[in-house]
Amino acid sequence: MDRVLATAGTEFRIALRNRWVAIAIVLMALFALVLSAAGSAPTGGLGVDRLSVTVASLTSLSVYLVPLLALLMSFDAIAGEVERGTLPLLLTYPVARIEIVLGKLAAHVAILALAVGVGYGIAAAAALAVDPAAVAGLPALWRLGWTSVLLGATFLGAGYALSALARRPSGAAGLAIGLWLGLVVLYDLGLLAAVVADDGGWFTTDLFPVALLANPADAFRLFNLSASDATAAASGVGGAAAAIPIWQSALSILAWPMVALALATAAFRKVTP
Repeated sequence: MDRVLATAGTEFRIALRNRWVAIAIVLMALFALVLSAAGSAPTGGLGVDRLSVTVASLTSLSVYLVPLLALLMSFDAIAGEVERGTLPLLLTYPVARIEIVLGKLAAHVAILALAVGVGYGIAAAAALAVDPAAVAGLPALWRLGWTSVLLGATFLGAGYALSALARRPSGAAGLAIGLWLGLVVLYDLGLLAAVVADDGGWFTTDLFPVALLANPADAFRLFNLSASDATAAASGVGGAAAAIPIWQSALSILAWPMVALALATAAFRKVTP
């Protein structure tokens, strides 16, 4: 544990000098403030507080932004060490490879949690400043916060695995963007096309819910929307969120970071200095 913490401390100090950290914090704060300012429009029609509507909007934003930020922070975690020639020195230390991965993960999760905390905190402060009843949405905001960190941890692990496989930052960056496009953007479009083609058949009734839970981004969105009072604010997802039990999406959210960590560790073990 001491070696993991030491690695995490070093990686955290390095990450603080990374421009992506500043970009992550600024982006989360900016988008949260904009969504909070715009989130009051539908509250009257939905009969919910301002913060709950903001949380529904933040969920739709975070499912795109959090994975992207995580991949931007992690794509060169291993490949960068290889390119700079520091990996052989790192592996001479009495630290197991899984401890190196855990240390990097702890540091990057802390940075991501900082960005999420700043962004969501600003959203909560803005909502509470103009609507005291928005305090009812704080549990939903807390739920969105910790699930966002777990979603980020999943894509951090995936980024480490791609970094180890590519062994060059340029190749790892391309793979990371491809993964983001595939899981966050194209995956849902493919499912939508399959549902339309199936026309209410076996895929729609049996396989579609499993396919949603198999994607960490979709599981994150389903969990937060199914537990929210403002599900109707996220058009098109309310039906799926209501049809899938919340414990199933919660289990998917909790399982995916461990799967990603196992993949990252396995890929790193195959890297030779």
